[in-house]
Amino acid sequence: MKTVVLDGHAVNPGDLSWDWLAETGEYTVYDQTLREEIIERAINADHIITNKVVFDKEIFDKLPNLKYIGLTATGFNIIDTEYAAEKGVVVTNVPAYSTESVAQHTFALMLELMTRPALHDESVKEGKWANNSYFCYWLTPQIEISGKTLGIIGGGQIGMRVVKIAKAFGMKTLVYGKTMKPGRSTLEEVLQKSDIISIHCPMNKDTDKLICKETIAKMRDGVYIINTARGGIINEEELAIALREGKVAGFAADVISSEPPQNTNPLILAPNTIITPHLAWATHEARSRLMDGVRNNLLGFISGNVQNKVN
Repeated sequence: MKTVVLDGHAVNPGDLSWDWLAETGEYTVYDQTLREEIIERAINADHIITNKVVFDKEIFDKLPNLKYIGLTATGFNIIDTEYAAEKGVVVTNVPAYSTESVAQHTFALMLELMTRPALHDESVKEGKWANNSYFCYWLTPQIEISGKTLGIIGGGQIGMRVVKIAKAFGMKTLVYGKTMKPGRSTLEEVLQKSDIISIHCPMNKDTDKLICKETIAKMRDGVYIINTARGGIINEEELAIALREGKVAGFAADVISSEPPQNTNPLILAPNTIITPHLAWATHEARSRLMDGVRNNLLGFISGNVQNKVN
């Protein structure tokens, strides 16, 4: 049997190990694979491991030996899972490995929006404090999150972990999820009543550009929005307009619609915007859990004990 890792650098830039793949037979690890390189590299593979390489009908039809795709991720929208099933290819993911890290990053973004410590640190190092006639100063409004209402779109494990942390900060919380469990709110309530909205839902046909001109109009003036889910959930042009007009006071995201971004992305230069390069999941602890999950999924498939199958 042969296993090919197409974009191993995503999960393992060098601080983890792929040596366990020897348990599966012959293996090859590539740091990154372009679409035009997929067939040449994977033509003889029984198992593929990938993070962001797209597998559609065209690719599946050219890989007759393929039996398994193991995602080094939770999301699986890059795979045509229905066609994979038709071709007899099992697809697995690794759920919940990044819950703690993404929740932590959500609050890093939130606190940066509220108090801008990085901006003030930069100003101190530029000499502005040393040359100030007062003992203190602030360049942006300083906002206390205690008592604020945090609206969460997405009631899965990450969203509910964010709820728990928010309560420790003294925040009120509203949660909208696909499944309306007791105590949860409608989307309308989250939009209308939240001071801060944090997005934790999957990207699908129902959430594509969910945050747009129409939904922003229902939000409070001066709302803050945080997105650590998927960039496509935001209509970026319409949000950029709302930021320029002041309807949205600030936006922070770890994801955008096209990654890496184009210079033309309207959010890159929008006011009061903080964007990090899709790193919320990337703590060493989370990636170690992810690697363990990838290993267990593949070895389980080989032994006939398939787990975390998504198709």
